[in-house]
Amino acid sequence: QVQLVETGGGLVQAGGSLRLSCAASGRTFSSYAMGWFRQAPGKEREFVATISWNGGSTYYADSVKGRFTISRDNAKNTMYLQMNSLKPEDTAVYYCAAGDSDIITIATMGGGYWGQGTQVTVSS
Repeated sequence: QVQLVETGGGLVQAGGSLRLSCAASGRTFSSYAMGWFRQAPGKEREFVATISWNGGSTYYADSVKGRFTISRDNAKNTMYLQMNSLKPEDTAVYYCAAGDSDIITIATMGGGYWGQGTQVTVSS
């Protein structure tokens, strides 16, 4: 079992930056691939980025490539999403997920464990 809690959301102007954190509880955090997803009002949840269990492999949606960076610190049981050059279209609830699969499968199918989400609002 893994419990996930996201923090770091907020209101930021376009062009600004935010860093999201996902704190995990459970002894097996380091064995799971993890990812970030987001859901804007009236839209389906979409993949943002995934990272392998050891941080050695990452995968990004085209819409955030070059602006967002996913990382993890297994010693702290925490995953991060550094978001730079934010745009109004990045406004959404951001969720972290963990799964016992590869980063492409998680990007496509989601994870077996989900956090409750944190709101990110980018004003123009």
